[in-house]
Amino acid sequence: MAKKGHLEVINLLELTKDKTEYSNFIVSEVNDHALRIAVIDGEYHWHKHGDCDELFIVLEGELFIDLENNKTVSLKPGDMFTVPANTMHRTRSLERTVNLCFEKASNDITG
Repeated sequence: MAKKGHLEVINLLELTKDKTEYSNFIVSEVNDHALRIAVIDGEYHWHKHGDCDELFIVLEGELFIDLENNKTVSLKPGDMFTVPANTMHRTRSLERTVNLCFEKASNDITG
């Protein structure tokens, strides 16, 4: 069975153009990792992932990543940031924002 996303063209902006509510789903799988796309407008809860780094890339809007040391990172379209494993964090936005997240496919995204 082929992994999701293999041998097919996927337009990331088309996948999210009609989404206004929070959404987070796997777009493609590469080895033991997954590429997720998320639409967020508001806050996601504080959480951490024990054995998995998370790499974020913003496609649309502005994503804020609050970190446990009271630092906030602001990402705009084209920006990338990696949150190391075991780092308490939350994502949030002030408007509809679309971002990619690259992480282990087995990662529990509920935190």
